[in-house]
Amino acid sequence: MPEILLPVTDPATVEALNALAKRHRSAAGPAMQVLGYLGGSAETLLGKLPSPVRGGLEDATARALEIAFGAAERSRGLVEDRPDWVNRTLASAMGAAGGFAGLPGALAELPFTVTLLMRAIQGIAAEHGFDPASDEVRLECLRVFASAGPLSKDDGTDMAFMATRVTVTGASLQGLIARVAPKLAAVLGQKLAAQAAPVLGAIAGAGINFAFTSYYQEIARVHFGLKRLARDTDRDEGLLREELIARIAR
Repeated sequence: MPEILLPVTDPATVEALNALAKRHRSAAGPAMQVLGYLGGSAETLLGKLPSPVRGGLEDATARALEIAFGAAERSRGLVEDRPDWVNRTLASAMGAAGGFAGLPGALAELPFTVTLLMRAIQGIAAEHGFDPASDEVRLECLRVFASAGPLSKDDGTDMAFMATRVTVTGASLQGLIARVAPKLAAVLGQKLAAQAAPVLGAIAGAGINFAFTSYYQEIARVHFGLKRLARDTDRDEGLLREELIARIAR
């Protein structure tokens, strides 16, 4: 007989869910402002990329995720977790350096930016009381990238994807990367297109990287905030997620 899940009525839990929903809805704000300055849309930006780049973007993204998954964790023994503003500043500098050389520089910068983002997400997981060295939490960090990008409209349904459970094996990691890569590739394609013009791309790269880092840090706080809420209240995480998605869509 299926379990009947009661609606969330506890005032403190409802308040926490509303705060997470507000954070999720506002996450893309800075990115949309940057895009407005660039004078384009997500679709327009993607259309500016050469066909070979668009065709190979998903594979390049998958490779960047594989590099980031290991490199971010190895760096934890060498560098302490940094405040959000430091990560945004470092990402902006990377975007400027990559964009200065146009599209080739932006492509070379890609894995470094993804690694920085992964490390920032791991730091947020630790801040919420989860061990980023554990395989389970590392996979949860990877799932954050499955969220719709900051330049795309997201009604919260991508959170259902992030809830998917997999057994921690090499094969399952590859499978999850294969599922995340198309979503992240579309996001990174917009970033690369904004950086495509040499020199001017440095300005766009800095702005876009700042906005993207802000976005994924906020999404990570929603993701791990929900998991902490489920743990602290001993409530079913799936029920809380459904409640959160409903609040995001309002």
